[in-house]
Amino acid sequence: MQSIPEIYFDYASTAPVHHEVIEATQTLLPQFYANPDSLHSLGYQAGDLMRISREKIASLLNVTPPMVIFTSSASEANNMAIKGAAWANQNKGKHLITTKVEHSSVLNAFKQLQEHFGFEVDYLEVDEFGKISMDQLKKLLRKETILVSIMAINNEIGTIQDIDQIKRIVKSFSSAIIHVDFVQMLGKYPIDLNRIDLATFSAHKIGGIKGVGLLVRNPQIDLLPLISGGQQEQSLRGGTSNTLANITFAKVLRLAMENREFSFTRIKEINDYLRQQLSGIPNLDILTPVDGSVYILTFTYPSIPSEIMTNALSARKIYVSAHSTCTSLSSYSHVHLAIGLKEHAANGVIRLSFGDQSTLNQAHRFIEVLKEIIKNGY
Repeated sequence: MQSIPEIYFDYASTAPVHHEVIEATQTLLPQFYANPDSLHSLGYQAGDLMRISREKIASLLNVTPPMVIFTSSASEANNMAIKGAAWANQNKGKHLITTKVEHSSVLNAFKQLQEHFGFEVDYLEVDEFGKISMDQLKKLLRKETILVSIMAINNEIGTIQDIDQIKRIVKSFSSAIIHVDFVQMLGKYPIDLNRIDLATFSAHKIGGIKGVGLLVRNPQIDLLPLISGGQQEQSLRGGTSNTLANITFAKVLRLAMENREFSFTRIKEINDYLRQQLSGIPNLDILTPVDGSVYILTFTYPSIPSEIMTNALSARKIYVSAHSTCTSLSSYSHVHLAIGLKEHAANGVIRLSFGDQSTLNQAHRFIEVLKEIIKNGY
């Protein structure tokens, strides 16, 4: 009996580890186990690989090596950027700006600053497509504004914010620090870090090992460390380095950059097909804007709750999500409510997200199964 092939459409949550990263890990792990800060030859060897990785990452992102700070995740990098910058610069003002559709690691960092450290936070509204108002951003900026944090691509509905215009407005009308969460853009779209003060990235979204993220910091920006300890990461992040994960980040980033244009063309074909097919299903609404990321396609089918739909798809070996896995225990996504979805529609959201192993045949299979589920009610 022929087995049913698995279809993984949940790349926005995490990507399968790239086979070259697996091979590199298996080769390096038995040899480079030493602490890279140890003052012996094994430590020096591990430290050299960390240095080379940092240099390669810096080159790929068009920044200098001292600007690259390894963290345990993009969530930690977001917290380091937001809290570290707010605490270090609060003598200049205590006003912060973000949006209502940020990742939970960003929103909860701002919430903590607001509720426990006396900062004032303004949250930018978004339209039905998840885009901010540039006029509102301009109006909210003031002398006391020290930080503006806005993600490049929304992880739940794929909205792409106009980061170039945001940079122009913030730098023209304030002296605020700009932080951008680039997690869903890395390896998928061109990234320009010019005039970006703080930028965050993650390895496991592009096929790297979980447990490593990046904060790219303009050297002129002061930060207070979240994790006090030793001299690691310019004394901004204490703790023994996750050497192997940090080393392989450079490899997976290079692979993603080299294949970016080819992958984009292939994924766009998948996205276009699915968008066309989904548009023909009655009572189904696509939430991802037409000019959104081709790597994410989110829709709502209110007649079948998300949990029932995801379970029905999973039973047929098709793996998707309802919204961000970082908020998967919540009844409704803050993003879906922010774009104006009523509860019945928010209760039926499904997010498809694509990557290296996604194929058009898988998209065909998904549509076939989705229509079957809708027809049978499960």
